[in-house]
Amino acid sequence: MELSVQNEKRLRIISVQSTRIDAAVAVRFKDAMRARIADAPEQVVLDLTQVEFIDSSGLGAIVATMKALGAHHKMALAGFTPMVERVFHLTRMDTVFDMFPTLDAAKAALGASGHVQNSRG
Repeated sequence: MELSVQNEKRLRIISVQSTRIDAAVAVRFKDAMRARIADAPEQVVLDLTQVEFIDSSGLGAIVATMKALGAHHKMALAGFTPMVERVFHLTRMDTVFDMFPTLDAAKAALGASGHVQNSRG
C-alpha cells in the first residue's frame, strides 16, 4: 500500500496513493499507517482524494489506525469521492471522524493549531 507523507505546521498529512482500500489491502494499509503515525504530531489528516472504493475491511483499518493513535491524537479525513463519502455516512462513521470535502478544506479548518475550527469545511 503506497502512502505519501507531508508534514505541515502541526499536521501530518498522509495521502493514500491507491484507488481502493478493501479486504485485499486492509492489512497492508493498517501496517503502513502504523509506521507513518509512530512519531506523528497531535493531528493527522488522512487524504482519501484518490480512493474510489472502500469496503468494511478498509473502514475497519481506518478505525484501527485512529485507535492506534491513542487519546492524545486526532485523525481527520479529507478528500471524498461520492462512493467513499456514502460509506462513511451509511456506517455513521461521519459522526466519529472530522470529515472535510477536500484536503485544502481540512488544512484551512485545522490551521496552525491543529484543532478543528469548522469540522464540515
